[in-house]
Amino acid sequence: MLKNLGKYMFMIELGANYINRFKKTFFHPFITLKPAYQELSLQRQNYSNQVLEFLNIEVEIFGKLPDENRILYVINHRSLLDIIVIENVLFTKHKNGTWIAKQELFDSLIYGKFFKYSGCISVDLENKRGLLTFFKTIKKTLFQVDDMNIYIFPEGERHKGNGIQSFQSGAQKIAKANKLKIVPIVICGKMEEVFKNAPYTQTKKVKVHIGDTITYDNLEDDYKTFYKSTEERYK
Repeated sequence: MLKNLGKYMFMIELGANYINRFKKTFFHPFITLKPAYQELSLQRQNYSNQVLEFLNIEVEIFGKLPDENRILYVINHRSLLDIIVIENVLFTKHKNGTWIAKQELFDSLIYGKFFKYSGCISVDLENKRGLLTFFKTIKKTLFQVDDMNIYIFPEGERHKGNGIQSFQSGAQKIAKANKLKIVPIVICGKMEEVFKNAPYTQTKKVKVHIGDTITYDNLEDDYKTFYKSTEERYK
């Protein structure tokens, strides 16, 4: 109980500190979109690195992030830790980018301001007009920020079971509409349990596999094939 309370308090207090940092960039009257996203991306990565250090979790990376940008990264989703783990991976190449997140996360009393001011893009799946605005925002952002990357959980929500849930259509539509290459990433293991048992006395290692570029035509099938290949290596 106290162990769990301690990590949540640490993450919330640290998050509040970073929200203030995000706001300085978010509301800066003279900063343009590209340097703003670069700064916000770096701050998200710094926050994530500090959380993982507190939890005593180390990320082992298999494969390589591409040097080029304007990539759509598709990632399996299991726990609260997933974004933090991926930001740690992105830090290795200082990638500039934005997360696609549901509107309900922006509305959250706990996480809302973090998502809003850290440069994430919200999507309201229940609002047709909101969806149109969402796709226009992505296109505009990619046009103005030439080193932008996009990160998305194509399943649309956390999946507590085995394997991969059916993908929602968003990832494929984003890639097709903006002619983006797609890179699959798999976070291995039962991440809910990893987070539940943190922080660790001995360093806990989390494995992340980065795949080769795939296309939107066979996005779901190609991702699931890559996922199965990592499962075999993880056994």
